[in-house]
Amino acid sequence: MKQIQIKQENHHHDDEGGERACMSRRSFLLAGGSIVALAAIPGASLAASAQMLKASYPSVKIGKLSELKLGVPLDFSYPYPNVSNILVKLGTPAGGGVGKGSDIVAFNQQCTHMGGPLNGTYKSEHQVLGPCPLHLTTFDLSRHGMVVSGHATESLPQIVLEVKGDDIYATGVMGLVYGYSAMTSKRQA
Repeated sequence: MKQIQIKQENHHHDDEGGERACMSRRSFLLAGGSIVALAAIPGASLAASAQMLKASYPSVKIGKLSELKLGVPLDFSYPYPNVSNILVKLGTPAGGGVGKGSDIVAFNQQCTHMGGPLNGTYKSEHQVLGPCPLHLTTFDLSRHGMVVSGHATESLPQIVLEVKGDDIYATGVMGLVYGYSAMTSKRQA
């Protein structure tokens, strides 16, 4: 009986030294899992990625520290007259918060899913805005406006704040306001 030897082709794209030239499935899953784990660490990469979507606008005074009351929202318009926002003192440190306790935040009041109005839906006991009347999305104001529940997939646009003495100024927007696709470029209202 005659034996026939079959030469196997290398399907792993090995280079000369026997090492893989491409990533194996196991390496890909381990690397992907590591990236997801790092992204889950609060504040590790969220601030850097949020800065990429920040649009700067003229600084506008929107309130005074001495006039803010815990859990009582203050409505204001920024960066355009028809864009409604909320300024609130949460009482606990929050992502992007300003003031002594880093607990003063501001967010847009338009749902990121389909633009539903969130005016008057702030719940101080849970520090959330919502639910949206269209599809019941609720947003956590203590965690950069992230989605708690509902159909939205994007966090609420956060108004960047700056404190000068007793005055609170809005200086920019992190994220896109629903219906304003050009928030990160210069636009006239």
